[in-house]
Amino acid sequence: MKRYLLMWFIALPILLVAIPATLVYWFAPGASPEGPANVAVSVPDNLTEAGPPLQVKVYRTEKKVVETLQLETYIAGVVAAEMPAEFELEALKAQALAARTYIVRRLSESKLDDVPQGAQVLDTVQHQVYMDESQRRERWKDQYEWKNQRILQAVRATAGVVLTYDGKPIDATFFSTSNGFTENSGEYWEKPIPYLKSVPSPWDIQSPRYEETVTMTTAELEKNLGVKLTQEASTNGAWYQIESKTTGNRVGKISIGGKEFTGREFREKLNLNSSSFTMELRGNQVYITTKGFGHGVGMSQWGANGMAKNGKNAEQIVKYFYQGVSLQNFTKIIPV
Repeated sequence: MKRYLLMWFIALPILLVAIPATLVYWFAPGASPEGPANVAVSVPDNLTEAGPPLQVKVYRTEKKVVETLQLETYIAGVVAAEMPAEFELEALKAQALAARTYIVRRLSESKLDDVPQGAQVLDTVQHQVYMDESQRRERWKDQYEWKNQRILQAVRATAGVVLTYDGKPIDATFFSTSNGFTENSGEYWEKPIPYLKSVPSPWDIQSPRYEETVTMTTAELEKNLGVKLTQEASTNGAWYQIESKTTGNRVGKISIGGKEFTGREFREKLNLNSSSFTMELRGNQVYITTKGFGHGVGMSQWGANGMAKNGKNAEQIVKYFYQGVSLQNFTKIIPV
């Protein structure tokens, strides 16, 4: 009996330590053998083996040839071209998710009448800018190694994952810098899209493109807009009128020289950074100050970087800018 009591007193402290430690190991956040639950995907050593094979046929505009690339190789070239490699890793992951979603959506819809025969996507801003390895080496020079590895890390960490809404890949639009808010899709384009809604993006104030002033003569303004400013309008300060603002605090409609334009039309005719702008007339010079850079719909890249700096992960970033989306593997959309 004494022997059993002695064994029990020895075993009890061991059990009291071992059982809680085991529970902590198995149930603590991030203790799963599948890793943390940010974007739960594998991290392969080689991009060409990152998930099931899917080829993308890219028309190289300068060379005028079609190159066939593995999906993840293509995504790496897009992220490298579309977002600064210095950005936070989680922002780069978010960009990879958006870029992959764009091409998977395009391939799944098979609407390829805007590319040369045999191609599926252009390497320009008309679709997504793509840089191959030699272009990256030329641009980054002695910083190539660390920048390229950073891009590859972001792509590998999200390999195969796309953004979906109602089971379909979304129109994952993105742009550089907001004016403090993203834009409702229906207020920039004709058709509203449920996941592209205006949200605050205060982080963009850190962008070097947040505010910019351009000048042009009144003659240039009149020519580009196809209007004629009256002498009276030019002198009494009422030479233009903002008729409406959008949810994202951009110009909805503007009247000038007897004509009315949407903010988008005005921006495109004058090649402005943004449809968030103010104007000032000084003599025969027009000073136009814009806030933001890009159309403003979808994910703000500088906003994504700001969120990442504040500790948000890629999944949180994309679900903020693309409301109500889910993450899933592209093979559920394009079987391979």
